[in-house]
Amino acid sequence: MGYRAALYDTLHPDCIAIRTAVFVEEQGFQEEFDEMDAHSTHLVLYDGDTPVATGRLLFQEGGWWIGRVAVMQACRGAHLGSRVLSELEALAKERGADHVSLAAQCRVQKFYESAGYTALPDYHDEEGVPHVKMVKKL
Repeated sequence: MGYRAALYDTLHPDCIAIRTAVFVEEQGFQEEFDEMDAHSTHLVLYDGDTPVATGRLLFQEGGWWIGRVAVMQACRGAHLGSRVLSELEALAKERGADHVSLAAQCRVQKFYESAGYTALPDYHDEEGVPHVKMVKKL
């Protein structure tokens, strides 16, 4: 079965379910939802009617940002994270972006590099997890 993407201008319950499963239950984050959710376009990938991956796109600080990319554990290895990125990158480009930025968990930096992102010397901590700022020219 093929995957289909859906875009939402509000934080859809399917986004909440995926992010809660991945970031809160699996990874232990407690501050998963923030004020930027209200200003984001949220993408959900579905396998049939089952939500399996998500991410968000927002314009802030003068640039386009991708964030909160999450894939349900049972669906990893099917390149859904790459699909979320490419869908959000296309949306950013459609909205006039020439590049996108993101803050990646350092442990998955290689995944983002394989998708064309370059790490900047900008590291920070989020709830005890090191993150690196990355950018990709579109």
